[in-house]
Amino acid sequence: MCFKNLPIEFDTQGNATLKEGVADPYGYKTTSLGEEQDKLKELLARNGFIKNVDFDPVTRVAGALAFHSVVDLKKKKVLSTNSMATLFSGYEIILKGRDPRDAAYISSRACGVCGGVHATVSALAMEMALGIKPPPLGIIIRNLLLSLEYLYDHPLILFLLGGPDYSEQLVGETNPRLLEKAKKTATKFEPFHGYKTIGDIMHDLNPLTGKLYVEGLHMTRVAREAYVLIGGKYPHPQSVVPGGIAATVTLSVMNEMYMRLQQFFDYSKKVVGIWDDIFDFFLEANPDYAKCGSRPATMADTGVWDRPDVYDASYENMDKWGKARWATPGILVDGEVVTTNLQLLNAGYEEFVAHSFYEEWNGHQFRTDPAGNPLSPNHPWNKETIPKPGKQSWRDRYTWDTTPTWDRMPMEAGAYARLYMTAKAQEMPDSKFIRATGNSLEIHVPKAALPGCTLEWKVPKVWNAFERNRGRAYCIPYSAMVAMENWMMAMELLRQGETKVSTKFEIPKKGRQLGVGFWGAGRGFLSHHLVIENGAIANYQIGTPSTFNAAPRTPWGDPGPYEEAVLNTPLLEDFKSEDDYKGIDILRAIRSFDPCMPCTTHIMMEGNDTVITREVTTCACGVE
Repeated sequence: MCFKNLPIEFDTQGNATLKEGVADPYGYKTTSLGEEQDKLKELLARNGFIKNVDFDPVTRVAGALAFHSVVDLKKKKVLSTNSMATLFSGYEIILKGRDPRDAAYISSRACGVCGGVHATVSALAMEMALGIKPPPLGIIIRNLLLSLEYLYDHPLILFLLGGPDYSEQLVGETNPRLLEKAKKTATKFEPFHGYKTIGDIMHDLNPLTGKLYVEGLHMTRVAREAYVLIGGKYPHPQSVVPGGIAATVTLSVMNEMYMRLQQFFDYSKKVVGIWDDIFDFFLEANPDYAKCGSRPATMADTGVWDRPDVYDASYENMDKWGKARWATPGILVDGEVVTTNLQLLNAGYEEFVAHSFYEEWNGHQFRTDPAGNPLSPNHPWNKETIPKPGKQSWRDRYTWDTTPTWDRMPMEAGAYARLYMTAKAQEMPDSKFIRATGNSLEIHVPKAALPGCTLEWKVPKVWNAFERNRGRAYCIPYSAMVAMENWMMAMELLRQGETKVSTKFEIPKKGRQLGVGFWGAGRGFLSHHLVIENGAIANYQIGTPSTFNAAPRTPWGDPGPYEEAVLNTPLLEDFKSEDDYKGIDILRAIRSFDPCMPCTTHIMMEGNDTVITREVTTCACGVE
C-alpha cells in the first residue's frame, strides 16, 4: 500500500505483514565510499580550481555541526558533501535504568532552545506506555504552550539566524550587483510591512543593527513571556508532566497570555509580506536561485496539536487521533502524500550507523508493534546506543549523527512539512481559522491594527532553500491561529468551571510497557521511543529534526538532506579568486533547514593549514 523498499505488504483488510519467501527481509547491501573519495583526491591533485571547503563550526546548539564540501570554483558547482555532527550528548544512555518519571526533565536538556517540546514528547511516550489520558484542559494548554514555543523559534530563524544571509551587508559582500537591483525594485506587499523597495528590507535585515533583526529579537521575548505565564521557567520547564501539566490555569492568566498572543496577528502579516517580497525578488532576479538547497519534497512529519475530544494516548487509536491533529502527520515522497497513518510512519522508521561513531547492535527484540505491524531490527524500539569514537574518515565514519530513514529513504524534517502535509492531505478537521485546499493552506488572521486577511501558503513547484524559509514565515500565522483557537477553547472550559489539567498515574513495578511520543519541534519531526521494564527505563531513543536533516550517507550511499541540498546548490556568489570566496550559497542551503548558526564561518582550503575566518554574522553570541 505505501512501502516500496521495505518488504511489507497488506492484506485485503489493510493488515501489514512481511512478504513471504524473502530470505533476509531487512538485509541491505553496503556501498563503499572509497571509490568516490579516490576520484575526488585525484581531481584535487590535478585541478587548482577544485578545493576542499570546510565550514567548522556550523553550530546548532553548542557548535555541534560542521560541514565538508569539495567545490569546483571554475564551474561553480559542488562535487561532494559531508555533514558532521561533532558532539556526542548521550541522553539515551543517561536515561537507561532510571525512573520513567525522570524522562521528561532529563530529555528536555537535549536542546536549550526547544526543551519544552522534548519534555512534551517524553510525556506523550509515557502516556502511551502507561495508558494515561490527560483531561481536555490539560491537552489544550499543552497545545497552547507548544504553539508559543514555535512563535519563539520562527522569528529566531527568520531574523536572527538565517535572515541576515539576505541582508544588505551580506548581499553587498557576495552579490553587489543584486543589491543594486534590490535598491531599485519596488515591493509588492508594502501595505503589510511598510517598505517601498527590496533594498529597504535588506537594510533592516542587517545583523545586530537592523530594525527587523531587533524586532525579531523582541518578538521572541514576547513569545517566551506568554509561555512562562503557565509553563513556568524556560528552558527546561518543570510544569510539563505525563497526564497533562502541573500548573494552575485561571482566567486572569489566560487574559495576560492573550495580550501577548494578539501581537502576533499583525506581526504574522508583516513577516509573510517581507519574505514573500525577498524570495520572489531573488527567484525573479536569477532563476538559478531555485536550485539553491534543492532536493525532492520527501519529508516526514509527526503532526502536532491534539484534539481534546479525540486524543486518548493509545497506540491502538494512534491513526485516529493523529489525523485529528491541527497539523496532519505523515510521509511525503516527491511532494505526494504516501501515508497519514502514524502507526505506519512508526513501522517504516529505521536508524543506521554505517557512517556514524556508533557500534552496530545485534538482536531483534520487538518484531512487531502493539498493533501487529512488522518492525525492523533497525527500528528505534530495537536500537541500542553504543558509542564508538574514532578517526574521522570520508570513506567510513565521520559523524555522531545517525541515518534515520522511512522505507529506506532519507527524510527531511521541518516546520514547513506541517504546512505541506496538511495542505496536501486535506484531513485536518474543521477549524475556525485554517483550511487545507489540496494545493495550499489558507490561514485567516483577524483584525488588529492591520485589517483582517487570509494568508495563503501555496505548495511550491520546486523545493529549495527559499521555499523552506518562506514556509517558516507562514508557520507564524499558522501557529498563532492554532494558539488562538485553543485559547478560545480553554476560556470556554474555564467559564464552565472545568479546571482539571492533569491525570494521576502510577508506575507499574512489574512487566514491560512500550510507548512513543510523536510531536514536532520548532524545526519539525520529533520522536521519543520508550521501553519500560519492571518500573525502570530499559531503552530510550530520541529522534530529532537535525538527526534527520544532518544525517550522513545511508549504508547504500544516498546522501542525507543537508548533503543532498548542498550538492544540488550552484555557486552564484560573485568572486574574483578563491580568497574572495565566502560560500554564501552553501550556507544559505544549510541554514534553510534551521540548524543554529555560527557567528563566523571558518573555511579551510586543501593544502593550507590556515583557517580563514569570514565575517558571516548571524547572531550576537560574540557581542558584549
